[in-house]
Amino acid sequence: MYTRLCAAIARLCLRLGVAGLVLLIIAVLYQVIGRYVFNDTPTWAESSAVLLVLYVTMLGMAVGVRDAGHIGLESFLALAPEGLRLKMEVVIHALVLVFGLLMAWNCGLLAESVAGYKIPTLGVSEAFKYAPPAVAGVLVAMFSVEHIIALIRGEEVVPSWH
Repeated sequence: MYTRLCAAIARLCLRLGVAGLVLLIIAVLYQVIGRYVFNDTPTWAESSAVLLVLYVTMLGMAVGVRDAGHIGLESFLALAPEGLRLKMEVVIHALVLVFGLLMAWNCGLLAESVAGYKIPTLGVSEAFKYAPPAVAGVLVAMFSVEHIIALIRGEEVVPSWH
């Protein structure tokens, strides 16, 4: 049940990431047309593009952790005996889990500390800049727990896009 939940969340993140990329392309295209065709650059386009990059990147990073698309040093583990390899993989996922929790906590604190300030060109709270890594940290922790459970059960996590 937990694996199905994580897979559904990861697929949702992928869909939101694609939608964010489309919006990012539209914002940049609008900015370029405004600047070079109409000689009137929209002030919100660049800020919204930067914000969209944060959301797309953080969602993609979290899904990359779940789908094991991140960089790893598996060549050393492939040479290790089965028992040691399993323990080391659990330790690796536990460290990623701790990283995700720390990222979520600290970015949540940052978001809370700047919530009263606004992004001038967008009129939204500065907390919107720190929300994506906070959410991604929670997702990374969830997906790491899923990997640890799968390793203990001797199963493999099926990538989200399947």
